[in-house]
Amino acid sequence: MKSRYGLEIRAATAAEAPGLVELLGAAGVVVSARDLAERIEALARGDGTALVALEWGPPSGVAVLHWYRTLTAARPVAQIAMLLVGPDARRRGIGRMLIKAAAQAARVAGCETLEVLAEAEDLRAFCAATGFAEAGARFARGLRKKG
Repeated sequence: MKSRYGLEIRAATAAEAPGLVELLGAAGVVVSARDLAERIEALARGDGTALVALEWGPPSGVAVLHWYRTLTAARPVAQIAMLLVGPDARRRGIGRMLIKAAAQAARVAGCETLEVLAEAEDLRAFCAATGFAEAGARFARGLRKKG
């Protein structure tokens, strides 16, 4: 998906890993380019994708999307597990375009519903402003014992 302003939204490839390391680092997520490249490829082989927003340099934004089946829905549910726009690229519509591209990818995958995991307050406000309704709580725990 290309906009008239030179912004392109497309599926990420391993080649974007170094730029995504910078973007994730700005959000406090530390990962090596090698590990990130492997994760991008694994997503593409499974039931999901990573979408990147590209302008004229490293990625400006990323959305990580996966879909899954439930017993309560006839069609798969899509979930955006990460939606991130770089600090210098915010307030320019990139997040909205990533949501639009994620929704299209979810429709192609046969999904009926799109969810966003939004823990940060600013992301929650963004979700509300883009038509998402709050839908419950989330709990998590590690699967391996520490120590």
